[in-house]
Amino acid sequence: MAREHIRYNYVIGDVQGCFEALKALLKTIQYDPEQDFIWFAGDLVARGENSIGALRFIKKLVDQGSAATVLGNHDLTLLACARGLKTIKDKDNTRDVIDAIDSDDLIDWLRKQPLCLFPNETTVLTHAGIPPNWSAEQTAMLAKEVETVLAHEDFDVLDAFLAQMYGTEPATWSDDLHGHERLRCIVNYLTRMRLTDETGRLEFSFKDSLDEPMPEGFLPWFEYESQAAKTHQIVFGHWAALQGKRVSPQIQNVDGGCVWGNQLIAYRLEDQVCYAVDNPVI
Repeated sequence: MAREHIRYNYVIGDVQGCFEALKALLKTIQYDPEQDFIWFAGDLVARGENSIGALRFIKKLVDQGSAATVLGNHDLTLLACARGLKTIKDKDNTRDVIDAIDSDDLIDWLRKQPLCLFPNETTVLTHAGIPPNWSAEQTAMLAKEVETVLAHEDFDVLDAFLAQMYGTEPATWSDDLHGHERLRCIVNYLTRMRLTDETGRLEFSFKDSLDEPMPEGFLPWFEYESQAAKTHQIVFGHWAALQGKRVSPQIQNVDGGCVWGNQLIAYRLEDQVCYAVDNPVI
């Protein structure tokens, strides 16, 4: 069937270096880079079989105007490792990126990608979601604060932040936060969040499914009334145990846990249909 006048937008969940699964998924959805557009939900690299291949491929799509991506926590970790500020974990298969002949270009490109995107006027995309008390517009503005530092032309500014990026405090947002504490808190909400309490305080240890017991006083962030969801559909990845669950009419997860042997998911925005492929490598 001819598709000359049809343009589809897909949000693809955490690739995590699962390049073979990504290629299989694009084949399944009959992705045409000349007319379709892919929105990646972050975590482009880490624990899959081919981080360097996936990253080069996604960069090429973005550079040619056929895709866009937000940053996930694993992407930020790759930046910190590439700058010599963090040691690569044994289970992260990202050494090939850092040792690659084009590593500088890849890392420089990666650090200039956003934390928040709007695939259309009524959809907002971040890696981990949006805390209940932030509007979509506020989320974009706060994300921009971090993006400005990550993309700064002075590498001393970048390195100073990356060196302070890790930590669980402050765990509750306040407009009064400043400096690296403010930036760290924004990053934690947009790339690491799963559970919060009613005040918005983050809980970092829980990674399981919604059926498992949660720490007392904490619920999934999307169980609270969401300011952003009043105006936008929120699409996010990060939480593999959700396996692409639609958690409400306005909130859609796209992390199918591909890297753990499950599925890579593409969510088509035009009709809200999910497509998925099994990981062919596992």
